[in-house]
Amino acid sequence: MRKGSTSPAAPSPNIGRRWASAPRCSAAARRRSAPSDRRRRVAGAEVTQPPSILVLAGRRSSTLDPLAAATGVTHKALVPVRGEAMVGRVLRIAAETFVDAPLFVSVEDFSVIAEEPSVSRLHAQGRLTVIEAQHHIVDSIVAASRVTGFPLLITTADNVLMTPEGMRAIVAEGAKGQADTIVMLAERGDIMAAHPDGQRRFYRFRGGAYSNCNLFWLGSDRALAATESFRYGGQFAKRKKDAVRALGLTALFLYLFRLVTVDGMFRHFSRRFGVRLRPLVMDDGRLAIDVDNARTHRVAEEILARDTNA
Repeated sequence: MRKGSTSPAAPSPNIGRRWASAPRCSAAARRRSAPSDRRRRVAGAEVTQPPSILVLAGRRSSTLDPLAAATGVTHKALVPVRGEAMVGRVLRIAAETFVDAPLFVSVEDFSVIAEEPSVSRLHAQGRLTVIEAQHHIVDSIVAASRVTGFPLLITTADNVLMTPEGMRAIVAEGAKGQADTIVMLAERGDIMAAHPDGQRRFYRFRGGAYSNCNLFWLGSDRALAATESFRYGGQFAKRKKDAVRALGLTALFLYLFRLVTVDGMFRHFSRRFGVRLRPLVMDDGRLAIDVDNARTHRVAEEILARDTNA
């Protein structure tokens, strides 16, 4: 298990905006994936080809998110963290980390985030393309990939503790050409070290507990098969039959009784979906803390304040 420290499409404009409808393909799709251990350092990693970067910012439902309501905004992506809307912070970090990478945001209605300063600036520069979000996150990823091309780095609008080091690490790992899909994880101990209230749900395997960092690398359209595991909620599915559909009966049995390591589970998934899936486990536990509720919002603000005062 490896552990590390931490030209787009030109779709037709719509009312003056760069807007890509879901079915459209782009010139980015013609880009070639870069050709080409767990405790490794990545500070010196070189990334030769910037990926397309997709930020998922769509609503989970038609109802107003409780955190958005509590902070007085109309959309969860606009919830402020240290005075900056979450979607703006994530896009700004992505843009600064990979200065030549095309940026994409998946959202059901661009107008709700269009006035956010970083969104507005990147869009006006022609660097940010908007893709209409679909009803389910998996469908949004598949639809967006027809526009973004590959390699594709995916994150979420609430991933405000994402760091340039983390982004470079997963892209450098992908550039080795040894995986179709890479999922970034952090171990429970590292997450608790970052903040004791940072995360409460974990993937519990033999040998350790992990949480994902909402950072995923897809090398080609082959990798899309693996996204289906998210359709039914994975190991956090509320209904057993959905967990079976997501993981498969064998994997669910191994997982529930902690008979498999995290590497073993990823090997099982690789066989199940016919693609090469790899975990990348990071030392920086903050990478596994996203903003889902009032508690994690407070945690994120405390960590960022600590960074500022360091």
